[in-house]
Parts: sequence; C-alpha cells; structure tokens
Amino acid sequence: MHIIVCVKQIPDPEIPSAKFKIDPTTKKVVPPPGVPPVISVFDERAVEAACQLKEKNGAKITVISMGMGKVADVVKHSLAMGADDGITIQDKALENLDSYGTAYVLSKAIQKIGPYDLILCGRQAADWDAGQVGSILAELLSIPVVTIARSIKTADTSLRVERVLKDGYEVIEAPMPCLVTVSNEIGLPRLPTGMGIVAAARKKIPVWTAQDIQVDLPQMAAAGGHVEILKLFVPVRDVKCEMVTGKDLREAAVQLAVKLRQANIIQ
Repeated sequence: MHIIVCVKQIPDPEIPSAKFKIDPTTKKVVPPPGVPPVISVFDERAVEAACQLKEKNGAKITVISMGMGKVADVVKHSLAMGADDGITIQDKALENLDSYGTAYVLSKAIQKIGPYDLILCGRQAADWDAGQVGSILAELLSIPVVTIARSIKTADTSLRVERVLKDGYEVIEAPMPCLVTVSNEIGLPRLPTGMGIVAAARKKIPVWTAQDIQVDLPQMAAAGGHVEILKLFVPVRDVKCEMVTGKDLREAAVQLAVKLRQANIIQ
C-alpha cells in the first residue's frame, strides 16, 4: 500500500499577535523574523492517519510539500513521525497560487511519483482555512474523495471512512485509489522520536521544479487565478465606553434606558 500525504508550511499559529503583520500593498502576510514556519495542524493529522494505517496494514508513506524557504523542514518533521520518503516542490514561478493552482501542481507531482493507493490531505490549511485543495486535487486526478475523516480503515481494495457531521458521523466506503481529507478528530499527532529526528535530519529531500513535473507555466498564466484577493487586513477592534451617571440609581437607570433606546438596542 502506497500512501501520499500532502502537507503545507504555515506561519506558526502560536506567535504573539503583536508579531503578526500584513503588507496591505502586496496583500501578503509578513513572516515574523526569527520564527520558522510549521506544518499545518490538519496536515499533521493526515500524517498521523498515514502512520496509523502503516502500523496496522503495512504501507509506504511519501510526503510532498510545495513552497519556498524552509519547506523541507515540514517534510522532515513528517519523516520523523514515521513517513518513509519526502519530496519538495520549490519554484519561484509557483509562488502565490490559489487553491486550484496548488491542486494542479500537486496533481502533476503525484503523477510523477507514480502508482499510489491513497492520498491524504488535511481537511483545510490552518492559515487560509479554505478547505478546497483536497477536493480539487481528487477531481484533477479523477479519483473519489471523502472529506473530514475522523477514522480510516482498509477493507480489501477499498476504504471504510467515518466522516464527521455536525450532529455525529457517517460511514462511507470508497474504492482505492482515492483521496481523504483528515480532520482533527483522527487524534493527536504522535511526537517524533529521537531516532526519527536524527534519521530525518540526515535524509536528503529531493527538490522538484515546475519543469521537473511538467507544469505548463504559459497555460497557467493564460488561465489566470480562480481567486482574487481584494483586501487583506488585521481586524481593528475599537472599544468605546461611556459612563452613565445620575443623582441616584433610579435616575442613572433612566439615563441608561434613554441611551440604549437612542442606540436602537432596546425599544
């Protein structure tokens, strides 16, 4: 059984809010100095799900991530958890892609990797929270997709997946190969072992470019993005306080009622 897990590097969600900055001109998050990116929490659950299947059924796990800078670190984190191989896609021509563009590039890389039985993704990225890449990737590869999984089990040549609902869960059976997006209900991700960390640090991670996976850059440019960011900003919370006074509590209460009525809070 060959499992491919797609992971993403994101800004560390534990950074102090004062260090979170946005460039309104470029509409991008400014990486805080001295704080390395981390693996998206839902993608980490996907790696955990792959490791659970490997322990129960035996499997090879290949982790793939697209990005620049320290993207290899999130792949090595996955290797330290129990994955077998890792690949990064690094190319400046592939920066700032929307969900469709990301899924398209991943589909080309997966086709280069070769035969697989299962693709796992996080239910959504923990930075943009769009939750679209997994479903688009399955569509591009023409394979079934099951979203928001809390449990995955193999049954001969198919999978039995418990899918999270608002008021419970449903059980879905899907033939392999297929794609499953994993939710946090799968369980806490395991901590990398000391030996796993050492082995991952020593492993050489292949770097693929757009040319290596035969991405048609002119075609992507001609198609354009499917999503346009109109504005990216940090919400401003403005709190105002007005003290209501009176000669006694009764008069203060009357003044409060008048102001609440003027503000259309009460009738």
